[in-house]
Amino acid sequence: MGQLDGRTAVVTGGSTGIGLAGARRFAEEGAHVYLIGRRQEELDAAVASIGPQATGVRGDVARPADLDRLYERIAADGRRVDVLFANAAAGQMARLDQITEEHLDLLLGVNVKGMIFTVQKALPLLNDHASIILTASIWTVEGPEGFGVYSATKAAARSFARTWANELKGRGIRVNAISPGTIDTPGLDGAISADTEQGKQVKEYLVSRIPLGRIGQPEDVADVALFLASDQSRFVTGTELFVDGGTVQV
Repeated sequence: MGQLDGRTAVVTGGSTGIGLAGARRFAEEGAHVYLIGRRQEELDAAVASIGPQATGVRGDVARPADLDRLYERIAADGRRVDVLFANAAAGQMARLDQITEEHLDLLLGVNVKGMIFTVQKALPLLNDHASIILTASIWTVEGPEGFGVYSATKAAARSFARTWANELKGRGIRVNAISPGTIDTPGLDGAISADTEQGKQVKEYLVSRIPLGRIGQPEDVADVALFLASDQSRFVTGTELFVDGGTVQV
């Protein structure tokens, strides 16, 4: 018997990396998982890798109309939502003197606006005692050079976990944040431009500061997401769980 048998989960940014690992883990524990992602080919591959317990809806969380289509599909399937993993994120490196309007629009649009409407538009479908999981980041603590805007958007996610936990407590809905450290995902290489000398130096620096001596894997985060999605965390809300190999704790 799985920990999420008979439940419905939604994972944004579910086509690759942490989102895909979380979706697989939820499905392994019995949930039917709805994934939303921007690239159809990656989305199709993700759904195929999970199997019949997954449904893909192409969309961009920065576009509220795309989120409407996602939730309309869930409602049309006769389902309600028990787990919402608001994981979609955009990462891009820019020092203070390099920040552009386009940089702001991308990161604020996906990481802040997208997260707000992902959760807000789910409210009518959320079951009482549902679990909402927000992806934040240890970089809200670290403050690495070149990631000022990204880190600020992830600090917003941590703040939302506290505020929304209060706002939704009357329905018994729990809201928590996960803060991953350095995780081996396509997004990491994209964020730090790993093919550049500056990006390589940033990655080497990040790895050197992990007490457990390795880069994290998406599955490391997925297991924590499962804990927060399941009844094992029934008395946990408004908190932040670090999955960083001890980087900001030791």
